[in-house]
Amino acid sequence: MSGADDDGVELTVSGAQKRDAGRGVARLPESARRSLGVLSGDTVVVVGEHATVAKVWPAGGDLAGDAVRIDADTRTNAGVNVGDTVRVRPVSVADADRITIDVPGSVDAAADDLAALIKRALLDRPIKAGEQFRIERLGPTAFSITATRPEGTVRVTRETRVTTRSGSAASSEPAQTGATGDAGTAPATDTTGGDGAPRVAYEDIGGLDDELDQVREMIELPLSEPELFQELGIDPPSGVLLYGPPGTGKTLIARAVAGEVDAHFSTISGPEIVSKYKGESEEKLREAFDAAAANEPAVVFIDEIDSIGGARGDDADMETRVVAQLLTLMDGLEDRGRVVVIGATNRVDAIDPALRRGGRFDREIEIGVPGEVGRREILDVHTRSMPLAEDVSLDRLAGRTHGFVGADLESLAVEAAMAALRGRDERDELDVTRADFERAMAAVDPSAMREYVAETPDVGFEDVGGLDAAKQTLTEAVEWPLSYGALFEAAATDPPAGVLLYGPPGTGKTMLARALAGESDVNFISVAGPEILDRYVGESEKAVREVFDRARQAAPAIVFFDEIDAIAGGRGEKHEVTERVVSQLLTEIDGLAENPNLMVLAATNRRDAIDPALLRPGRIESHVEVPAPDEAARRAILGVHTREKPVADDVDLDALAADLVGYSGADIEALCRSASMRAIREIAGAYDPEEAETHADEIRITEEHFEAARESVEPTFESATHE
Repeated sequence: MSGADDDGVELTVSGAQKRDAGRGVARLPESARRSLGVLSGDTVVVVGEHATVAKVWPAGGDLAGDAVRIDADTRTNAGVNVGDTVRVRPVSVADADRITIDVPGSVDAAADDLAALIKRALLDRPIKAGEQFRIERLGPTAFSITATRPEGTVRVTRETRVTTRSGSAASSEPAQTGATGDAGTAPATDTTGGDGAPRVAYEDIGGLDDELDQVREMIELPLSEPELFQELGIDPPSGVLLYGPPGTGKTLIARAVAGEVDAHFSTISGPEIVSKYKGESEEKLREAFDAAAANEPAVVFIDEIDSIGGARGDDADMETRVVAQLLTLMDGLEDRGRVVVIGATNRVDAIDPALRRGGRFDREIEIGVPGEVGRREILDVHTRSMPLAEDVSLDRLAGRTHGFVGADLESLAVEAAMAALRGRDERDELDVTRADFERAMAAVDPSAMREYVAETPDVGFEDVGGLDAAKQTLTEAVEWPLSYGALFEAAATDPPAGVLLYGPPGTGKTMLARALAGESDVNFISVAGPEILDRYVGESEKAVREVFDRARQAAPAIVFFDEIDAIAGGRGEKHEVTERVVSQLLTEIDGLAENPNLMVLAATNRRDAIDPALLRPGRIESHVEVPAPDEAARRAILGVHTREKPVADDVDLDALAADLVGYSGADIEALCRSASMRAIREIAGAYDPEEAETHADEIRITEEHFEAARESVEPTFESATHE
């Protein structure tokens, strides 16, 4: 930061925090505020190519001392991009008597409450004629400030009169320039991309700061300062390939970068290019590139590029022709001026290798599933104009939404708002509460995992009786790497990649796996072993790969293979399909060593039948026995299954547990269910359905009911072999 003087200080522009978008604030580091002699709430002029005004807010500790955070509207008004240098200085401000606002065509300028809504949005905010601003709830198009009275920099107060008019109307009051001696007022700026879609700002994208920086580096400089590449004697990058699961923000990133450099944005949807007539697909591609060249600087965005840029083969005449045309067009970009191509796909391996070399798509950037910090930013974006109740914790929501991509979190916010609308008649205020988000959580699943029935089970270890040693081992193997990652790093120790639960049928292996996922609050992907097998060559291995691919996208996650012996039997002993599946499993599990957010959990009652290579250290190395329950475990299981039942006082659960030698956990659950049915039968047999409802509170499960149930539920284990 240069020293402060009468002209202020020079600072580098950074993007605003997500919740600051549209607020007209400049977050300044403490050193800059001291140099300028300003406090929070004061007004400063931000001078770039043009001048604009903003309210000072303090910056957090993550902002460098020579930087300033301003949002997209403020950057547009100042005529600068992220990374540019601006001069910031204090300015005096008067209260506004009257302001005139040009309303975009998409908003009804004559609406009765529009002026009041604009006043609320601008209240206590410094403005000046010629600036533009957005109001989130009215859409992404910008409003323009045509005139103010008095002239110069003013602050909107409750007494300020707001006049609105259609943006096409002729100005009855001349627009005033900014503060005396500043650069000129920013010109009116088109707020849509070249394809007519609203522009997207960096503040509209959460959780992708690193990826955004990489894309900016590859696109902003070639479009805004191509002469730098000429000085270095190199060609600017031609294209960037964005890949990742659907809904992670690939299209948003492309739009944001194009909007920030004020470039024409042209979208090509891969499937729309395809035509059954020879030569028509290639012609559509040529037209899109010609239109971009005529409107440079321009970004050509090819969505679903795998549909037109797939690997060429002997029997793919149309794909061969389209790929060849795309290669030719990209090779000719240096003759077309400032045009950059962005491709997006969720099937990067399906794209022809010729497109993925240098000089064409120069860089491939993965746009992955956001982590907890990223999800918090995305929630900030989608709730910043939402009236949230005090009991809503976005931090807590971010921690619970493992595997959610940006589109899922947007759906979550919309669903919560709809829940609030449905209950508006019962509320004093229309706000979105924690209960609304809970209802939304039940309705919205992470899209990356919908094909695989991912879930966060609602059971915990308290729902599993006994098995304390098994619970402790699982906690250390799964929960500790997530909660105590720093300790594992300090000890230079990798957590186990997999855990095998083994033991007789009915002892609670599957229940224990589900309870572990519930305790850890991570995604739980249950895969039944026999469902993986397919008679067609390669399909079984493909199913295994897809399960792990999706699990990585939704991490942290537990992949649970039930009856794993069905697909992982010893090689050389079983069918060829099983051998290929085992080999694929070995490959996938070997890749988990450095990923503490992904755990393989398997269950079997035939441990000896599993291929030994899967069970060695470094793979499914931790083996946890889930034995038949002893007396103490049987008492705990009885407690779980009678916890909410109307059990009579004459039932001695301790004595019953002692008598149930040989009963597994599943047997005890069946016993409790059978006793309950006998109690229900007594009431149902005495009354008709309407009368029975009024006598429901009379149901009691007695010792006689349990004794009768024991006659119908046989123990799984022979008494002589147990205890």
